[in-house]
Amino acid sequence: MAHKKIDEVTDEFWENEILEENRMFIDEYLGQQQRLSKETIKQYRSGLRIFAKWVHEYCMPKGKVRIVKLKPRDAYKYQNWLGEKGLSPSAIKFKRSTVSSLCNYIELYYAEEEEYLGFRNIYTKAIPSVTKASVKEKIPLTVEEMETISAELTKREDWQKLAYLWFTYSTGCRREESRQVLAEVSEYEIKSVTIKDKETKKDVEKNFYLTHTIRAKGGGKIGKPRKFSFDIRAMEAIKLWMNKRAIGAKDDNCDYLFVSNTKDGYKQVSANTFNLWCEDFSKIIGGKAVHPHLFRSTRATHAKEAGVDIKDIQRLLGHESSQTTEIYIVSDDSDDLGNLY
Repeated sequence: MAHKKIDEVTDEFWENEILEENRMFIDEYLGQQQRLSKETIKQYRSGLRIFAKWVHEYCMPKGKVRIVKLKPRDAYKYQNWLGEKGLSPSAIKFKRSTVSSLCNYIELYYAEEEEYLGFRNIYTKAIPSVTKASVKEKIPLTVEEMETISAELTKREDWQKLAYLWFTYSTGCRREESRQVLAEVSEYEIKSVTIKDKETKKDVEKNFYLTHTIRAKGGGKIGKPRKFSFDIRAMEAIKLWMNKRAIGAKDDNCDYLFVSNTKDGYKQVSANTFNLWCEDFSKIIGGKAVHPHLFRSTRATHAKEAGVDIKDIQRLLGHESSQTTEIYIVSDDSDDLGNLY
């Protein structure tokens, strides 16, 4: 079954239809979440507004039910409704958690007010958790598949997608991290470091580029600020893209590297644009599933196969623990089975 999305609640509906007290609780709760990033706050707002609209339309009497009067049975009904709408288990789980957090907030900060005495979180232990979706096998791209995609994009002169392909692979960036890359990186100077080759024991000079500081995934509102290293091949693709962009744009005032061409000029791409590009990559290699996060697993797997130490791969991906990094590495264990027989 294809997973779906529920239409966003418009500002007009929110202001004119949703019960004032329910709006007050949600807006106040969101205003207190300073630790969350702007993007996360946006997701919470969307989820809670959808919940408020559901309360408005499906709880009787329609349009008059207060959140503080809801019971666990209402939480169960809401969860089932989300499932009937075709949402993925992860999407349902997220929307459930936003409602639960809101209820915890009301219970904590309004417990002493007589009007709200007795209110408890409607998501109790009695409400069954969402069944996990079956996890598809994670199959990293092979070197040959990467080269096939690259060759086709080069043939098309689709330099922006080519820059995204090699930059994201080289850095192991997530979608949101790739979105933040500034066009100015195309002008950055090359850096070098001298390392000792493990086989020859000789000093070898390695060249690379380093981005500006990017807010990577991590706890808190500012995330985890870090710089990403990328290789010469990625830089060559970036320069091809920026050269084409300079020729084709009349007024290019967008600071970001990856952009969409709109009627108002270049704009920073949405995260979903990368998904659409990956669908194109999938078609190029015959339909094998490709998505933005797959490049992290592909990069980690290729590095491991090349003999790179797990600690170095861990630093590349920005993980706190090498155990997390191990999850991204997909290897063929069939050779090891010989030791058992």
